[in-house]
Amino acid sequence: MNRSELILLGITAIWGFTFPAMKVSLAYLPPILFLAYRFGIASLLMLLIFRERVLKRETFREGFILGATLFFGHGFQIVGLKYTTASNSAFITSLYVVFTPFIAYFLLREGLKLRDATSLAIALTGLYLISGASLNFNYGDMLTVLCALSFAFQIVLVQRFGEKDYLSLAFWQITWNFVFSLAFALVAEPFTLPTDPMPWAGILYTSVFATVIAFTLQVKHQRNTRAHKAALIYSAEPIFGHVAAFLTIGEILSARGYLGAALIMAGIWNEIRNQG
Repeated sequence: MNRSELILLGITAIWGFTFPAMKVSLAYLPPILFLAYRFGIASLLMLLIFRERVLKRETFREGFILGATLFFGHGFQIVGLKYTTASNSAFITSLYVVFTPFIAYFLLREGLKLRDATSLAIALTGLYLISGASLNFNYGDMLTVLCALSFAFQIVLVQRFGEKDYLSLAFWQITWNFVFSLAFALVAEPFTLPTDPMPWAGILYTSVFATVIAFTLQVKHQRNTRAHKAALIYSAEPIFGHVAAFLTIGEILSARGYLGAALIMAGIWNEIRNQG
């Protein structure tokens, strides 16, 4: 691996540690209010760092659309975390990789191949096992599936808006995510200003490290590797998520859960391998 690829691997590890960080923070904060704090701080920091570079009007509308998909993605994810484990959340979120070709087919009319269906079938078998090998799916796991679908829409729409300035687009989607989260939280959740340092640690970690720093490094270094290699590196996020959950809050999966996780990763790697 070259230096840029090692940095991308570090970014992936940072993202993996967000799962236990969010899980612990939910003991102190309503879930959508947590997102409002996270993305409010992140958008403010991006504005302070990049200033007028991110305030381009031509990305305002597209940023609104992407912000909506991110709001649903992060919203389903963090509410789902209340009802499932950080490890399950990490592995199920990664299903966006096998959902993306099907979303691209409907939105961009990109062709589907047999391997896309094969990857999806393998990964969904893993989902069945990791969620308890029952058709009566865990509520948190089902919400996280909706999270993965939302992120798949976001990825395809980013591709559709690919000619736009990416830095400005990222700022607006983060800012709109903050606006949607704050509006929902003020209407549907009790307002809480945490006094305990624990939730603030989760908020600052996810906003500063997992959003602003990780995104900036991603934009700088991903162009120094091939797209499929970057995708392969990012696919390690659920593995880092599980390791982080084990190290920080002692989570382990059942034998069936580990088999399900392995099948989800197999489906994802099959999809990525065929992109290369």
